[in-house]
Amino acid sequence: MVNDKKPVRVWCDGCYDIMHFGHANQLRQAKAFGDYLIVGVHTDEEVCRNKGPPVLTEQERYKMVRSVKWVDEVVEGAPYVTDLETLEKYDAEFCVHGDDITLDADGNDTYHLVKSAGKYKECKRTQGVSTTDLVGRMLLMTRANSLSQSSDCSLPSQDEFVSPYTKACNLLQTNNKITQFSSIREPKPGDKIVYTAGAFDMLHPGLVDFLEAAKKEGSYLIVGLYEDSIVNQYKGSSYPIQILQERVLSVLANRHVNEVVIGAPYPLTTELLDQFNVDVVVRGRVHEGDHDQDPSLLPGNGTSSRK
Repeated sequence: MVNDKKPVRVWCDGCYDIMHFGHANQLRQAKAFGDYLIVGVHTDEEVCRNKGPPVLTEQERYKMVRSVKWVDEVVEGAPYVTDLETLEKYDAEFCVHGDDITLDADGNDTYHLVKSAGKYKECKRTQGVSTTDLVGRMLLMTRANSLSQSSDCSLPSQDEFVSPYTKACNLLQTNNKITQFSSIREPKPGDKIVYTAGAFDMLHPGLVDFLEAAKKEGSYLIVGLYEDSIVNQYKGSSYPIQILQERVLSVLANRHVNEVVIGAPYPLTTELLDQFNVDVVVRGRVHEGDHDQDPSLLPGNGTSSRK
């Protein structure tokens, strides 16, 4: 029997600046309302006019949204105030947004037109994370670094700069949230399994490009994420900006990633390669001073397939 049911097309839009797992969770919930998710992303000009200058450029924000696995299509330069003409143009049945209020430069609800027409649905905002929160964490790091380099003042104690991986995050992780973000696909016979590892702190366009390139080395990509204490050890006292639980969700939301190892061994071990039947180990550029040794190499003799 042929299924003639028309796929439900869903519209979302936003700035999506400093893309984080809260954005990804909103897109995941929006996709669950239908079958095909279209995401409109505002231009830098529109964001500046209505909200203030974004941290990432529009091209960077387009790339970040495209990297989310629940997104089927990205519309560049979407209007800041969502109108019925936009929904009609992309054949979307309704618009989905979080349960927070978004206003334009004149103080009007940016979704008032679709709400009045009954073309609006709401999903739950993700607690414990926001772009403002992440910018605040980065500013704390900047202040700490500035004071540490100044000869005119002494550096306050560690506790005066909220340690991002112990105190600054309000996320309460649950196994249900990890399940919602996880892929259901297991490796199949014949899959070429690729492994890479790192902090993947504050996922950005460069890291998205790296994950895409790593996936091309095989057909099933496993990403190892280091414990906060390990990242702190090799990057410095202000790192990581995001705790492990946040980084797990951000990486799981990437369309190129099939599996995540939470608290991956540092450095790489033979046991991990054997357990996951890894065919290829991929690494990015190892910056001088970041590590005492290349963590992607097995102690003594290991090699990686790509630099």
